[in-house]
Amino acid sequence: MIEKGTATHIGKDASVVELTILMPCLNEAETLAACIEKAMGFLARSGIAGEVLIADNGSSDGSQDIARGLGARVVHVPEKGYGAALISGIMAARGRYVIMGDSDDSYDFSALDPFIAKLRQGFDLVMGNRFKGGIAPGAMPPLHRYLGNPVLSTIGRVFFTSPIRDFHCGLRGFSRDAMMALELRAPGMEFASEMVVKATMRGLRIAEVPTTLSPDGRSRPPHLRSWRDGWRHLRFLLIFCPRWLFFYPGAALFGMGALVMALLLPGPISIGGVTLDVHSLLYASGAVVMGFQAMQFWVFARLYGAVTGLLPEAVRLNRALTRFGLEAALLLAGAIFLLGLGLGVAALAQWGARDFGALQGAGVMRVAIPSVTAMLLGLQLAFGAFFLALLGMMRPAARS
Repeated sequence: MIEKGTATHIGKDASVVELTILMPCLNEAETLAACIEKAMGFLARSGIAGEVLIADNGSSDGSQDIARGLGARVVHVPEKGYGAALISGIMAARGRYVIMGDSDDSYDFSALDPFIAKLRQGFDLVMGNRFKGGIAPGAMPPLHRYLGNPVLSTIGRVFFTSPIRDFHCGLRGFSRDAMMALELRAPGMEFASEMVVKATMRGLRIAEVPTTLSPDGRSRPPHLRSWRDGWRHLRFLLIFCPRWLFFYPGAALFGMGALVMALLLPGPISIGGVTLDVHSLLYASGAVVMGFQAMQFWVFARLYGAVTGLLPEAVRLNRALTRFGLEAALLLAGAIFLLGLGLGVAALAQWGARDFGALQGAGVMRVAIPSVTAMLLGLQLAFGAFFLALLGMMRPAARS
């Protein structure tokens, strides 16, 4: 439900609106008026046809009346959350461009000229960078300034090769059409990461401009919860990059396990006075199986993400799987399983040679462990191939 207000420089035809200045709001009566007045002043000074839009998340302190009284438009957002408020606000925006920022008076809505300049140059997303623009004393907690933001921004740049160095700046501008095409969904604080990640993955033109951050003007604590919301950002980055979540750790585990198994199959080895034998071989086998499973999950997650539209198409992976095919995977899986079964028969023969009595030493286990490992890998590969075939059958329906 959208309530009408008086927007600045808006005629009867909403298509003339070039800019929407969007602010999420939840009980921001202390600072909302200052933010709206600065935004309205910017529109008047710059001569831009625009509006100020407040995405209200259920305020109970009269924020809605303050906004309407100052000429802003209010959209009510029943679903709770920072992301939910902004998604609804973007959908309700009338402007060709949208500049969003927190309504706690920490960002200066009277100094949006660099954002407008970049947007008019054709950039789809323009991010503020607080570390380049300046962070006033007391504006950002040390935990966020020296740990949370740098670490999460670095992870985002490495995982997604994103050019953005301040992933979580709340002041950012974008083309409304380009942002709507991203189908943003995150309802919480991780929305900030989702926007940057999806824009990067879809190849949108992205720029950064220096932005100042001031202490917010509220007397109450912020809505942000450092560790909870930091984890939500990290979780989102991992989920959207299954290569780093599954493939790289799995490949490392598989490679190390396979190397240790190869070294221990002929017999025990000693390293610096430490002897590794069949017990280490068992753990190496576990590493091989777990690593292979993790790499399979990368394939599953990557293709399922593409089928559901959460991730872009995995062109190279699709090409490789098309060349390999279900039948080839099943033949390879059968060969691996038969190899393990053959080793199991050999182990059984060794046991039979001892009249199936108590086994002394580790000779039989040195055969039994790779036997079980090979059979597990063969079954995993076969079942995984059938699951991939199922995902392939889902693809036409997902595109229709």
